[in-house]
Order: sequence, then C-alpha cells, then structure tokens
Amino acid sequence: MITLDKNDGLWIATIDRPDKANSLTYEMLSELADIAEAAQAARALILTGAGKVFSAGMDLEAAKTDLPTNPVWERLSGAIAALPGLSIAALNGTVAGGAMGMVLACDLRISVPTAKAFYPVMKLGFLPQPSDPGRLAALVGASRAKMILMGGHKVSPEEALAWGLVERHVAPDALLDEARALAADTLGATREHAEAIKRLIG
Repeated sequence: MITLDKNDGLWIATIDRPDKANSLTYEMLSELADIAEAAQAARALILTGAGKVFSAGMDLEAAKTDLPTNPVWERLSGAIAALPGLSIAALNGTVAGGAMGMVLACDLRISVPTAKAFYPVMKLGFLPQPSDPGRLAALVGASRAKMILMGGHKVSPEEALAWGLVERHVAPDALLDEARALAADTLGATREHAEAIKRLIG
C-alpha cells in the first residue's frame, strides 16, 4: 500500500490505498517510517498519494487498537524532519488527522487547488502527535493552530495558501512535475552542500 520510486537521488513515496481514501494502518506507517529513515541516503524525498485524497488519516479499524497513541507516528515525522536533503509533500487532495504529521514535517508543501486540511483531535478525544502543534504553529501562527486543533476548523484550500500551510497550488496533472522541479537544484548539488544550507535555515 506504499509504493516507492527511486531515481538519481530522488525518492517518491506514494500512499496507495485510494479505495480507503489512503487511510493509514500501522503497517503503512511503519513502512513510511522505514522509507524516511532510509532516505537519509537520498537527496530529496517527495510524499504523495494515489487517487483524489492524500490521506484521510488513521484507518477506522486501526483506531480501535493502540494506534492513536503508538510512537510510530512520531517516528515517521521525526525521520522526515531529520532528512539532510529536501522533503516535499505533494498533496494530491485533502489531508486529515494524523496524516498531517508527515506533511507538517516536510520542508515544502504543494497541493492541488481543491485540497483541504483538518486535524480533529479535540472532537475525537486524541492528543496530536507531540511535535505537530509546534510545527503547525510555526507555519500558520499560534492562534490559527488553536483554531485547527482546538476549534476543529477545516482549512479551505484558499486559507491553506494564504496562511502558509502550503506554499503553492498546482494543477493535478502537474503536481509531481512541480515537485520534481522544486527538488532539481538540491538533486544537482552534493549532499553536503544541501545539508549545510538546510542547517543554516534552521
């Protein structure tokens, strides 16, 4: 349910469960975390989804297990955040719930013009992943982060762009091409050069 394409330092990981809105199981999260950890050897990583939804978050059946509090979520987002190269979330559609963690951990986020975002932890009675509130607030500000996490606000595509939750809207048929174009300079540089610039940014 996760496909991985590797080509000259560029890794593209695709959540491939469109019949279930790309909802995430423990096995899928573990595989994504394995990929993100192994991608330390890559120069760029793109995360995307199959179909019209990036991910609806946690699988409903998996929610009945210990998955809501499993450390695999933080393992995945931490591995993405630790990448020395460039990480890009190419959102082919709406992102919801725990799937926000991997998106927030990426360096860049681009999306189709119809992609919404929401993280209904207050309504569902879960805590967000530990690193997510800080990353969300860094992008959209503390008050807007509270709107999303505490007020249950569903971020419209227009708001996501205006608030800085995504950097750019891209037509669906050009999404991966745009992600590859954004990664091109990093792919053309040495690993050490890319890592040094990323470290300077912080």
